Amino acid sequence: MGTILKTENIIKQYRQYETTVNAVNRVNFSVEDNEFIAIIGASGSGKSTFLHLCGGLDRVDSGKITIRGNDITAMNEDDLNRFRGDYIGFVFQNHHLIEGLTVLENIMLPTVMCEREEYKFQEHIKKLIDILDLSDRLHFLPSELSGGQQQKVSIARAMINRPQILLADEPTGNLDKISADNVLELLINAKKTLNQTLVIVTHDMNVANKADKIYKMDSGELYLYK
Repeated sequence: MGTILKTENIIKQYRQYETTVNAVNRVNFSVEDNEFIAIIGASGSGKSTFLHLCGGLDRVDSGKITIRGNDITAMNEDDLNRFRGDYIGFVFQNHHLIEGLTVLENIMLPTVMCEREEYKFQEHIKKLIDILDLSDRLHFLPSELSGGQQQKVSIARAMINRPQILLADEPTGNLDKISADNVLELLINAKKTLNQTLVIVTHDMNVANKADKIYKMDSGELYLYK
């Protein structure tokens, strides 16, 4: 076991009219290999901003974020993009699938963008499709899927490059209860089967209570909740 993600005193501020808002305020946080971490908090507490910073999708104003010892806050955009392709998977609340591509093409898109050789992923894609129960939907378009199925595809896409850490921002937030429960079960199953480190931002305590640890975000500050 080792530390895969660490933030040191990170700050992210926004200007709102004449006021400076501390969206993330001096947060220190670490995640160990194979942990399942949930981050809860009210809307506007900064939890999604924090997750985007950890995933390299936004930049800190100060502080340091390391993933597997690599300082992503010091990387230029090209290096950061390559690093994300190798180390980080990100699941958004809205699936952001490409409508003109099939399920399989959407899932495989990160391997194309990272110039990976597709044949090397054949065994992995079979395992993902089995875990996420998508084998009979591979040649469907996103518009032909239910909301739950679309989110499954986005999870498979986030995991196709075998990221060392998977970050999920309200992955069940737009789903009905049955679909949400199904997607959560699949994420947990994928974590166990693939030894995936998982950090989820959620407002749903039913989701959070499945985690190894729960953190709470409040006015940009993060603390251990449970």
